[in-house]
Amino acid sequence: MKILVCVSKSPDTTSKIAFTDGNTKFDEAGVQWIINPYDEWYALVRAIELKEKDPATVIHLVTVGLPDCDPIIRKALALGGDEAIRVNTDSSDSYYIAAQIAEVAKKGAYDLIFTGKETIDYNGSSIGGMVAELVDAPYVSLATLFELNGTTASITREIEGGEEVCEVSLPVVVSCQKGISEQRIPNMRGIMAARTKPLQVVEPASIETLTSIVNYELPPAKAGVKLVSPDNVAELVRLLHEEAKAI
Repeated sequence: MKILVCVSKSPDTTSKIAFTDGNTKFDEAGVQWIINPYDEWYALVRAIELKEKDPATVIHLVTVGLPDCDPIIRKALALGGDEAIRVNTDSSDSYYIAAQIAEVAKKGAYDLIFTGKETIDYNGSSIGGMVAELVDAPYVSLATLFELNGTTASITREIEGGEEVCEVSLPVVVSCQKGISEQRIPNMRGIMAARTKPLQVVEPASIETLTSIVNYELPPAKAGVKLVSPDNVAELVRLLHEEAKAI
């Protein structure tokens, strides 16, 4: 079985967010970059667990990005990926990224394509569905449980007010979230092995971008907290009527 895991570079959640060039570009100065947690902790680790059950399984990683993504890819290889493919381009357009991944997927004839449910920077949740459409495969989103029986996958996903269990024949595209697997830390053997694992760089296909970012805007600063004595009910009522805002 061949599995393709989509990974992306994201800023660490502790990074200070700022913008440059009139709020049109993300300021990368001093930012620590990590593998997008949904891609690493859930999509990649679930693929590794499947390989542990069937050692003949091959795990390929794909990312769309420039050379500064290479350390991120190497960490994913250290965790358990066998080979990596980096499409040598950079874009914030979801369709463009999905189409580049789909081009790689078509050439690789993969049985499974795993993505994280979203990235923690853009939170678009759109890549998996677009890739599925472009490779003409079924798509199951927000998976919390994935089991494989031969060529049939049983996938549990969250829905409003409960869970839904789907059965689908391979190939399939699945977006993964919390519950499908647990975070792992690469060991020294994996880190050393990752240095020599193949990392293929391919040039992007000629694909039109459909969206562009006009500008960024930080959320308004949080207002200070007002403490009201439990004996001063009248003041609390006044504040709720005059200053509190409905959420």
